[in-house]
Amino acid sequence: MQVSLLEDTRRVSRLNTDRDVVMASQDNLNFMRPLKKNSMKLIMTSPPYNIGKSYEKKSPLKNYIQDQAQVISECVRLLHPNGSLCWQVGNHVQDGEIFPLDIILYHIFKDHGLKLRNRIVWHFEHGLHCSNRMSGRYETIMWFTKGDDYTFNLDPIRVPSKYPNKKYYKGPKAGQLSSNPNGKNPGDVWIFPNVKHNHAEKTIHPCQFPVELVERLVLSMTDEGDSVFDPYMGVGSTVVGAAKHKRIGYGCDVVPEYVDIAWQRIHELRAGTLKTREMHKPIYDPSQPYGGHK
Repeated sequence: MQVSLLEDTRRVSRLNTDRDVVMASQDNLNFMRPLKKNSMKLIMTSPPYNIGKSYEKKSPLKNYIQDQAQVISECVRLLHPNGSLCWQVGNHVQDGEIFPLDIILYHIFKDHGLKLRNRIVWHFEHGLHCSNRMSGRYETIMWFTKGDDYTFNLDPIRVPSKYPNKKYYKGPKAGQLSSNPNGKNPGDVWIFPNVKHNHAEKTIHPCQFPVELVERLVLSMTDEGDSVFDPYMGVGSTVVGAAKHKRIGYGCDVVPEYVDIAWQRIHELRAGTLKTREMHKPIYDPSQPYGGHK
């Protein structure tokens, strides 16, 4: 499968005939503009939250929203008619007050005619401990589509049923299993660890999201050979999740060191040495000292 024509300055790696990776250290608008309209089946990203992390310059909230609007507009242009756009955000914090970014940004997506399919809540146990409010322990993923005819594959992301051997006790199905033997729908609240110092995937990035989060979106919203793009790639978790499942991964970031790490992770994935937390692995149980999510 051929990738779109890109500028000569970009680094393009054809690592396998059916698993391509395209990444660059470049501003996302400059990266996106030469790409073909309707070319991305899934656009998955977690943009900066405008809270002054090392990789972002904090700006007035109004300016941040304007910048996001430009990126979102270009992402909509790239999104395939049957594709999905997933925007993972938390809260912007200013003078002790929180501003939920999913609420603030929602109207931008709606103004483009997109339809919200789920507001997925990702819950995790670790993070900064607040003293003047409850500590934040979740982020949200807004899942939008262009229309009603979109790709959605439930079976690859099913989770174990709570009562897998439960059977109907009466009626024409008495004695038969009452739940899907392949597992159940994971629902819109996802619980797995965020990437902290003891996580198997930890790099130098301060706000890295886990590959398992990407995998659920890639497996459910794309098919093999589809293109997946992250306009705020960081250290490449989205591209890794795409390449891991025979999709074409696109990504860009303005921090060259992050892009170098992303390439290294891809090389390790190809070599079979990349450490990732397995999907559906149980959460760390402190009563089991040798358990955990490393």
